[in-house]
Amino acid sequence: MPPLLALPLAAAPCADGEQVCDLVYDWTGNGSFADWAGVLIGTPLAILGLLLLGLALRWILQRVVIRIASRAERGVMPERLDALATARRAQRAATMAGIFNSIITIVLIAVVGTMILSEIGVNIAPIIASAGIIGLALGFGAQSLVKDFLAGIFIFMEDQYGVGDVVDLGEAVGSVEAVTLRMTRLRDVNGTVWYVPNGEIMRVGNQSQNWSRAVLDINVAYGEDLVQVQRVLREVAHDLWDDEDFKDVIIEEPEVTGVENLNADSVTVRVMVKTAPLQQWAVARALRQRIKARFDHEGIEIPFAQRVVWHREDKRGAHPADEADGE
Repeated sequence: MPPLLALPLAAAPCADGEQVCDLVYDWTGNGSFADWAGVLIGTPLAILGLLLLGLALRWILQRVVIRIASRAERGVMPERLDALATARRAQRAATMAGIFNSIITIVLIAVVGTMILSEIGVNIAPIIASAGIIGLALGFGAQSLVKDFLAGIFIFMEDQYGVGDVVDLGEAVGSVEAVTLRMTRLRDVNGTVWYVPNGEIMRVGNQSQNWSRAVLDINVAYGEDLVQVQRVLREVAHDLWDDEDFKDVIIEEPEVTGVENLNADSVTVRVMVKTAPLQQWAVARALRQRIKARFDHEGIEIPFAQRVVWHREDKRGAHPADEADGE
């Protein structure tokens, strides 16, 4: 009796990972029905699941960003100064939250969109390869632009400066009028508007962040009593501290540090006043005016430039000028 020939097994109608197709095929045993069920039911369910997963991740990540931003609004400065910086911290936290939320949304849209294309049968390998090539091209062709955007992100994150601050960016010094992820616009004291790419900023000197300080170097004559001079300066500075017009401007009681320098024709005594942001120049002007009036009242001399001329006679006892006149 000839041996029985083994019949080839029928190929499974469902591809790997198609759970709906496999389940329907197990129930009905009909390959065509199972294949159509996978297309009409399995693919939409997979797309819906990816969309829900993306929305859930976006909601969770945005809650994390909001929580971090709310912590950034809390201050650690003294109460009197903290009231002045509350609006600035809130603005910075809102800006940071907006930037990170936009980044999260873009990344999730790209990832979930690619996975959905894969579910509907689109070959995503060329898309991933193209994205890599485009990213490489942008990396080489738009290096300065990418550098500007990265620097702008760190400017916001680290709160290096904001609109209204007076900053020193090296070539440009002035008041900041606008800050974006790509560039910073500021106006100097002459009214010139400077546009500085964020990637070109090597260092920043912020003259108005959180608080400022007015530093006055007062010159007096060598013949003055320095103890009296320092006492008068303390009294004048304390009167300014008690003035109601400067109650919300001066943060801490002024300090007279003492003799700062011995110049050729004067002695320098330093006075320092801690002020609210951008108020150091107004405080310094008011303090100079009061010091001048008090020095005039006390008879303390503010020296002017002086030059000492030595006249020397020659060995014969005649003055060189007399000899010149004799010629």
